[in-house]
Amino acid sequence: MPILSRPALVEHLVRTRIAGDVATPRDNNLSHYRKLANGDRHYWFGLELGDRWTDEQDVLAVMAERCGVIDDPAHRAGQDTIDPELTVDGLDRMAARLRKAAAGRERVLFATGHPGALIDVHSRIAAALRAQGCDIVRIPGGLIADEGYVVQFADVAVFERGASLWHTHSPEPMNAILDALGEDGRPDLVIADHGWAGRAGQRGVDSVGYADCNDPALFIGEAEGTMQVTIPLDDHVLDPRFYEPLTAYTLAAADLA
Repeated sequence: MPILSRPALVEHLVRTRIAGDVATPRDNNLSHYRKLANGDRHYWFGLELGDRWTDEQDVLAVMAERCGVIDDPAHRAGQDTIDPELTVDGLDRMAARLRKAAAGRERVLFATGHPGALIDVHSRIAAALRAQGCDIVRIPGGLIADEGYVVQFADVAVFERGASLWHTHSPEPMNAILDALGEDGRPDLVIADHGWAGRAGQRGVDSVGYADCNDPALFIGEAEGTMQVTIPLDDHVLDPRFYEPLTAYTLAAADLA
């Protein structure tokens, strides 16, 4: 795949609605920000936020700054946005961390709560790091969390229940992996999303995560320094192939293409 320039990638992100005018409506975003502020741990994504984010308006301010949602508190319904320039900025920060991982031949764990959309993104980056000598973590077999199984496909840890891969925000699958690996098998870096990424960061592992505009926790985690990088994007667009130019850009920026 040809490597897009930054302006061309921004155009692609907007055209495919990975960023720009995204599908997630404003009222859904605000509902999630309010639930996080009210202490609903489902929306904390494995982070421990204490009582530092009890004002919904503070959460909105972080999301406007780091994700590019509309910053007007009076805008309660209709369209909301992700700033594609912030998406590419996040990819560039991620690329810098990937270069460090490749240079140090680090031990890297990949995981996703969005297997229907992001598994190929994670898998391609895993393959590129392995080619540079990184140790891509192979998770132990038989791991159980949330009444299902934590399994691995194409180097990416996912949650399975009833012979299907599930969309999950839960941090418990990441807990199961890190507990099973122990200190000796601890990864140097986790590249993930949702509660997989948040719990890794909370447990002291360098963590890079993708996050949608209705998922504020990882952006707060980066603001507080618990997350290394959080990349804003719509994490489940119509066609998973729409993410391919984004992945190619990241690998090129990290000198891994």
